[in-house]
Amino acid sequence: MRQNPERREHVATGGKENELRVWDLQRPQETVFTAKNVRNDWLDLRVPVWVRDVHFIPASGKLVTCTGHSQVRVYDPSAQRRPVLEMTYGEVPLTALSLTPDANSVIVGNTHGHLAVLDLRKGQLLRCLKGQAGSVRSVQCHPSLPFVASCGLDRFLRVHNVVDGKLVHKVYLKSRLNCLLFSSRDNWEQEDVEPGVDADVKEEEVDEIWDSMVTVGSQAHPKRKAEQPRQVKRKKAGRDSQV
Repeated sequence: MRQNPERREHVATGGKENELRVWDLQRPQETVFTAKNVRNDWLDLRVPVWVRDVHFIPASGKLVTCTGHSQVRVYDPSAQRRPVLEMTYGEVPLTALSLTPDANSVIVGNTHGHLAVLDLRKGQLLRCLKGQAGSVRSVQCHPSLPFVASCGLDRFLRVHNVVDGKLVHKVYLKSRLNCLLFSSRDNWEQEDVEPGVDADVKEEEVDEIWDSMVTVGSQAHPKRKAEQPRQVKRKKAGRDSQV
């Protein structure tokens, strides 16, 4: 399921044997758009439906989807119910996609760890992004910079340059990753971890607080001091003994 960033009340859904649909949250009784399956193949067999990911194309009203049967399709609800553009990449299921900042290309990932940049205008393969070793589960393009981040079951987060396809950054994150998202905040590493702590407290005031504290262990505990045995002198057989 994806939400339309330009019309927040519209969401697109799809799945296995579940055609692409666009819903209006203000009127959920009926769909705004329901896609229609493509025509039968050359053997006159029905083409199965398996929508794995979907995105709204900005400023166009169109949608792009990737399927579990290696297909990338572009839909125009204002024109027809069937896709207006269809292309195939590889022979394994596609799992995730993301639009580039100019919305002219789409980056898709599949279950074999392959990333590819496809041109939505000509329906051609532009380049491949190498480095993945496991199934790709999430792909996210930066909204303004030519970078794309991807993660998957190989436990690595990778950042590629979309223009030349080079690997810019790679980090091991220990767990099998399913999703990622670019943060919209700047310099979030420098922000306070605890929002309740006053950021205006000076270091001198902090040092004074530490200096005023009593060091633990410098004084005997009152209970322990009371429990210590007393030394009593007794005379026995002409000798002094301590008890």
